Amino acid sequence: MSADAAATPDCNGSEPVAAIPRTDSPPAHTRTYVFTDTGSTESEKAQAAVEALPESRDGQSAVISRSRLRGALGHLLELVQRPDPRNKPKNPLRLLTLTPRQAFTFAVACMGWMVDSLDFFCVTMTTTELADAFGKEPSSITTAITVTLMLRPVGALLFGLAADRYGRRVPLIVNLTLFTVIELASGFAQNLGTFIGLRAIYGILMGGEWGLGNSLAMEVLPAESRGLFSGILQVSYSLGSLVAAMLYYAVVPHLGWRALFWISIIPAAITIAMSLFLKESEAWRQTRRAQQDGAQRYGRVAADMLRQHWVRCIYAVVLMAAMNFLSHGSQDLYPTFLKEQHGFSPRQATIGTVVGNVGAIIGGIFFGYISEYLGRRRTIAICAICGACFVPLWILPSAFGALLTGAFFMQIFVQGAWGVIPAFLSEISPAAFRATFPGLSYQLGNLISASASQIEATLGEKNPLPELRNGKTVPDYGRVQGILIGIIFACVLVLAVIGREEKGKRFETGAKSDNDASV
Repeated sequence: MSADAAATPDCNGSEPVAAIPRTDSPPAHTRTYVFTDTGSTESEKAQAAVEALPESRDGQSAVISRSRLRGALGHLLELVQRPDPRNKPKNPLRLLTLTPRQAFTFAVACMGWMVDSLDFFCVTMTTTELADAFGKEPSSITTAITVTLMLRPVGALLFGLAADRYGRRVPLIVNLTLFTVIELASGFAQNLGTFIGLRAIYGILMGGEWGLGNSLAMEVLPAESRGLFSGILQVSYSLGSLVAAMLYYAVVPHLGWRALFWISIIPAAITIAMSLFLKESEAWRQTRRAQQDGAQRYGRVAADMLRQHWVRCIYAVVLMAAMNFLSHGSQDLYPTFLKEQHGFSPRQATIGTVVGNVGAIIGGIFFGYISEYLGRRRTIAICAICGACFVPLWILPSAFGALLTGAFFMQIFVQGAWGVIPAFLSEISPAAFRATFPGLSYQLGNLISASASQIEATLGEKNPLPELRNGKTVPDYGRVQGILIGIIFACVLVLAVIGREEKGKRFETGAKSDNDASV
C-alpha cells in the first residue's frame, strides 16, 4: 500500500481516519479517497458505502446525487419534527458540574470575551460625549465602531492560525496583553483620527480573542453540557455591556469619558493574570499529533478543507453576518435612540441598556441550555420568530416603561439565538481549524455587518421626525432600526432552516462525520 493510501489527513474535521483507494482507478495524477469513520451514524455509513460502489463515473454520480437529495429532504424535515422523547432536558445543576480545570478554563474564556465587550461598549455608550469632545456628529463617531468591526476578521485569521498551529494558550495571553495597552491608550486620544486609529488596532485584537476563547472553552467542556455553557459564554458579551453601562453611569458624569477607558482595564489585567495558569487543550494536542509533517502537511490540510467544505464556509459567514447585524443593529445605537429621539436622560438610557442586557443574559443561558433538547437550528429559528414579534414594542412606544419592556424581550431572543452560536460553530468546524473556522466566520460576518450602527445613524438623521425639538430636527432612529431588524430576523430564520445539525459532536474522537448532505 502506498504512503498516500496508508495515512490520510483529516479533511472532514474529524480525527485521522483510514483511507481506502477507490476500486475504479482514477487517473494517475489525481488523488481520491473514501474516508471511513468508526463513529459515523448509520445514514452516514450508508452514504459512504454508496460512494465506494465500483460503478462507472456517470452512474456513481447519479447514485450520490439521489443520496444527497434524500439527505437534504430529511434534513429539512428534521427541523419540524418532534424532538426525540428519549432526549429529555437534563438537570442543569448536573450539567454545571465541572472539574477544576474545566471550570478555570471556561472562566478565563468568559472573562476574555467580557472585557472585549466592555471596551467595545465604552464607545457606543459615549457616542454623544465623544461627538462633543471632538466637535463631530454622532454619525462620525460611529465610524470608529465601523472600523473596529471591519478589522476584526484580520485578527481572527492571524490569531486563529496561530492558535491552530501553536496552541490556544500563548496567542490568548499575547492578545489580552496588547488589548489592554490599546484600551488604556484610547483614553488619551486627542482627536478623532487618533481615536479611530487606536480602535482599528483594537478591532484586530478583538477579532482574535473570540476564536481563541471559544475554541479553548468548547474543547474542554463535556459534550452534553456544551449548549448550556455556550449560552453562558456568549452572554459574557452582554455582561460586558452591562458593566460598561454601570461604569458609564458611575464614572462619566463625574470624571468624563476618558476615565471610563482607563478604569475598564482593571478586569483586563485580572484576565491576563488568570490566563498565565491555563493548560493547553487536549483536543488540540490530538489534532496536532496527527499532523506529523508540520507546515507542509498543515497547508495541505487547509487547502483540502477549503476545497471540500467551501459551501459550509460560505454558509457560516452568511449566518454570522445576519447574527451580527441582529446584535449590533439592536444594541449599538439604542442608547442614542433613547437620548436623541425620545429625549431621555443619560441615566434613563443607561437603565434601558441594563434592562436589555438582563434580558440578554437570561435569554442566552436559557436557550443555550434548551438547545441540548431542541437542537441548535430549531432553537435559533424559534428565537428569530419570537424576536420579530417584539419589534413594535421595542421601538414604537413613547412611554419609558413600555420601551424598557420591549428592550428586555428583544434582547432575550436576540441573545437567545446568539447563545447557541459558540457551540454551533464549534460543532460544524473541521477539527484542525476549530480556532480559525469559528473565529474567522464570526468576524467576516462582522465585517459584512460593520456598518450596521452607521447605517442606522445616517438614515435616521436623513429621515428625521416631522416635528422639531428646540428648533432642531430629531432623527428617526426607531423606524430605521425596526425595518432593519425585522428583515434580519427573517434572514436568520431561513439560515437556521437550511443549516446543518452537529449537536453532541465529540471533538476528541470526531464521532460524527462531516458528510455534506446538507450545508
